Amino acid sequence: MFWVMRSTAHQLPVLAAAAVISWAFPASAQVAESVSSAPATATPSKRPALFGVMLDAGVPDGANAGLVLRPYSWLRAHGGGGYNMISAGVRAGVTLVPFGAGPSATIEAGHYFDGDANGLARRFAGATFSSAMLERVGYDYANAHLGLDFGSERVTFYIHGGMSYIRAQIHNFDSVVASTASENGGNGSTEISIMKDPIIQAWVPSAKLGLIVYLW
Repeated sequence: MFWVMRSTAHQLPVLAAAAVISWAFPASAQVAESVSSAPATATPSKRPALFGVMLDAGVPDGANAGLVLRPYSWLRAHGGGGYNMISAGVRAGVTLVPFGAGPSATIEAGHYFDGDANGLARRFAGATFSSAMLERVGYDYANAHLGLDFGSERVTFYIHGGMSYIRAQIHNFDSVVASTASENGGNGSTEISIMKDPIIQAWVPSAKLGLIVYLW
């Protein structure tokens, strides 16, 4: 009997500590269990809209409309058609926006089909103006632009500018020069026969303003 009481006395501190732990630990365990069993509430990262439509206007691009593909926030590709007040054309390009907005770099290539530019020229030169060289006006072009892109995730405004390479062929050049020489009393047909349809190539400053609306 004495040994049992003595043994119990020695174990009192241990039993007291165990009682305290048993009181505190289940509460902690219950909290941990409730946290672990709670449904995840973290919002998954939202992918930006992939497709959109684009509208812009500039020189030498004319007015263009097209579709935009944005696989990443920093990269988009586009393609579509345009009009330059003479004829229809096509254009495609790629834009890098390293920070998703702000500074951007764009490379584009386009082509305008042959069209009669006399109607446009008459607006400036008079209703009676006409030139055979303007009956077939078309050109290829390529843009190397830097710019700024700003707006929301769904809508982007941009202003781009830089340099453009233009390549155009002048049709009916020989007949126009021959007609001019004939009117001046000369005969330049022999000299002009080797100058048919010359090609003009040039680098010129260029710029444009545009809008993109991402739909889905």
